[in-house]
Amino acid sequence: MNNVIDHDRLFKELIATFFVEFIQLFFPEIINYLELNQITFLDKEVFTDVTEGEKYESDLVAQVQFRGQSSFFLIHLEAQSSSQPEFNRRMFTYFARLHQKFALPVYPIVIFSYDRPQKEAIRQYKIEFPDLKVLEFNYQVVQLNRLNWRDFLNQANPVAAALMAKMKIAPRDRAKVKAQCLRLLVT
Repeated sequence: MNNVIDHDRLFKELIATFFVEFIQLFFPEIINYLELNQITFLDKEVFTDVTEGEKYESDLVAQVQFRGQSSFFLIHLEAQSSSQPEFNRRMFTYFARLHQKFALPVYPIVIFSYDRPQKEAIRQYKIEFPDLKVLEFNYQVVQLNRLNWRDFLNQANPVAAALMAKMKIAPRDRAKVKAQCLRLLVT
């Protein structure tokens, strides 16, 4: 029997189910310009890395409407359960291909759920020369292992309750956090 937990899949399901709550919790400024009743999840996009020959799927892409306007933008969210070299380049590739295909602005977000490393994750991809900055691509990052669970304890948000167990927790507090997560989920 395989006991490996597919964290990426679980995060995708959680965020797809509680998309607005996720945005409210981590990116409340987006709520100010998002039309809450105009959210459509798009089919997965498959991207091939021609240099490595590997295929990647975008985790979650939502087409959303700007509040009070007839125009739309995309929110692209990647759930990442392990630290990978060149992930920032992959995020740029996703961004470029989504922008090219849909001709819409793209708001890129990554949620890192790995336990280690705890150093701050890279949140940009750059191409530059000594005399020219060609590209500076930035994306939002939610790095759970750098967030303190206590900061989310009193949030009436199912996403906060579900994600607290992956946040920075002292070993002596693990049982308390599990109990608090369960309490939040049932209330």
